[in-house]
Amino acid sequence: MRRRIPVEKNRRRPNLYRLLVLGFFLIILTGAVLLMLPISSRNGEWTPFGDTMFTATSATCITGLVVRDTATHWSGFGQGVILTMIQLGGLGFMTLGSALVLMLRNNASVTNRKKIAESLNMTDYRSAATTMKHVILGTAAFEGAGAVILAARFIPEFGFGEGLWKGIFLSVSAFCNAGFDLLGMNAPFSSLTAYTDDLVINLTIMGLIIIGGLGFLVWEDLYTKRSPKEYSLFTKTILVGTAVLILFGATAIFGLEYSNPETLGQLSFPEKILASFFQSISPRTAGMNTVDLTAMTEASQVLTILLMFVGAASGSTGGGVKITTIAVLIATVKSVLMGRKDTVLFQRRLSEDTVRRALALVLFPLTAILLATFALNVAEADVTFLEALYECTSAFATVGLSLSVTPTLSLFSKIILMFLMFAGRVGMLTISFALLTDRRRRRNAIRYPEGDILIG
Repeated sequence: MRRRIPVEKNRRRPNLYRLLVLGFFLIILTGAVLLMLPISSRNGEWTPFGDTMFTATSATCITGLVVRDTATHWSGFGQGVILTMIQLGGLGFMTLGSALVLMLRNNASVTNRKKIAESLNMTDYRSAATTMKHVILGTAAFEGAGAVILAARFIPEFGFGEGLWKGIFLSVSAFCNAGFDLLGMNAPFSSLTAYTDDLVINLTIMGLIIIGGLGFLVWEDLYTKRSPKEYSLFTKTILVGTAVLILFGATAIFGLEYSNPETLGQLSFPEKILASFFQSISPRTAGMNTVDLTAMTEASQVLTILLMFVGAASGSTGGGVKITTIAVLIATVKSVLMGRKDTVLFQRRLSEDTVRRALALVLFPLTAILLATFALNVAEADVTFLEALYECTSAFATVGLSLSVTPTLSLFSKIILMFLMFAGRVGMLTISFALLTDRRRRRNAIRYPEGDILIG
């Protein structure tokens, strides 16, 4: 008698990337509902769903664009909801979920470790557990230190309770590159313009923005490697790219705004340097400002758009197309100009697949931003093309800087910005996962004959 072997049914595995999108959407929707409640507003009234949905999207996608001033409209409960969404969006709910797995189960399965590695953009899942622990500890340490320093500065001005809360809120927001603040009590939507010359606040905020924008993988490399020679190609690219962007941006803004009486013109020389560096660092997806953005020259505004588009590091709390993506394209152009066949970065040859992915990851957001800019410019008669481009780039790169246009937009335009924020935070992350994960690659079984075309 022949023994019948049961055939295991082919169960469809859940799509991890679909779960990521759904998870972020549920966080946004939950936050929007909570912010609608009378307990969330200072006047005790219901807030329209359109405004709460925009705020929740901006907070979860760590952007910072707002239609209601965070300090003057939202109550302590509402601000707490916003801060929670910022923290969830900054670290990513997958990262936090992975941390819970590690805390509850010391011996995480291979599958769980691979998921943790994917959530951190890692290729070696075996070290994911250690890195995850460092991420949680590092985040708590940096945010905690920032909160203590800022609270010590704010308590004498606002009192113990309010000063402490402002310090905690601003520290988390800066580290997560969110752009939200509670300093609108001086003037709504004023951000840090009242503290342009405050060395403690400026240096603390800039430090938190940079650390959060470097990313978890760079932290791990800096923590475990003794010499810069041992740093990975990724870490070297991020460190050099970050330094170049900060110095270039600060120098350009210093020169462009030096004599502008509405921005740097009225400041002392040291204050001009401080403000220039802040406005160079903040567009790397932080969304805070110490000078009036609307008063800056058009050249400075265009420079800010470029800095926002580049963004921070992969695997960080920042957005944008990422430093490494731009570095790969620059290295490719350099190789073409020098007649090299291979793209070389720090004496390392990059694969053609990496170059193609970098090109795709630039063209996709560029197309989305331009289409959204045209739509916004057509829909809003009082918004110039530069203002529309500024807002759309800020939304997609999850920056939060604004030329005071966002609160005045129609519902249609706000929906466009919400889509850009969601796509910039979740869509780009999902696309990166899909392109970088080996197990999801599908090799085309059909290869067409090679052709040639004249370009350039």
